[in-house]
Amino acid sequence: MSRKPKKGYFVKGQFVAEGSELDLELKRELKGDNEISRTDLKRESTELQKLGEELMTLRADLMARLDLSDKLKDALVDAKRITNFEGKRRQMQFVGKLMRLLTPEQLDAVRAALEEQRAPSARETLALHLTEQWRDRLIADEDAVGQWITQYPQTDSQQLRALVRQARKDAKPHDQDAESKGLAQRHGRAYREIFLLVRGQLSGGVDVPENDASAGTYEP
Repeated sequence: MSRKPKKGYFVKGQFVAEGSELDLELKRELKGDNEISRTDLKRESTELQKLGEELMTLRADLMARLDLSDKLKDALVDAKRITNFEGKRRQMQFVGKLMRLLTPEQLDAVRAALEEQRAPSARETLALHLTEQWRDRLIADEDAVGQWITQYPQTDSQQLRALVRQARKDAKPHDQDAESKGLAQRHGRAYREIFLLVRGQLSGGVDVPENDASAGTYEP
């Protein structure tokens, strides 16, 4: 009587009988791989949908640089307009689906644009530091007001001098006890208004002079 052949398959030249321990182990591994794959796909889909939500906030000038399809752009515009919760959710799912069609290079460009929007420009950072330096310098240095007016003659000199005088009056005397407790020195309204005045001059279309010694050299 002939022996009935076993059902099975070959893996790397090795015969694996159906129902055997090796067969069950391979099937468990295969099932685990599939579950991981589905998890990865779901996570990627969620990340791209979130990226699409961030893309809705991108400035027009940065958006214009991106090589995106009209379909995706229109979907983003529609998503901004929709106020109904369920409608918004479905629209964002559609945006996420379109985001999955982007190439890795396009996605990198999207992330770079969003990062550029989040990070302040180098000029803005310089203007902030320069404003803080000039504010402290105007209060601490008797000659600083004259130097500022020379470089920025459009400043209301009477207003600036009045604010500086008031800021000096408001300055608290050195308190060693407060310093030992790590308490920051409190400043009055004039201190804040000097900052606003200086910032307004620096950011109101007034170029920072190239020979401005305060830019990165003055230590308040």
